[in-house]
Amino acid sequence: MLETIAVVFLLLWVVGLVSSYTMGGLIHILLVVAVVVVLVRVIQGRRL
Repeated sequence: MLETIAVVFLLLWVVGLVSSYTMGGLIHILLVVAVVVVLVRVIQGRRL
């Protein structure tokens, strides 16, 4: 579930970079959230 959300956020970020910079702030916030989600999944996976 979290990995799917992270992929969606990354795709939205790429679309934001390609299209225009009007929503650049929101897209970069989504990128940061996606990176945090991926890091949490990696850390949780290594604990188990």
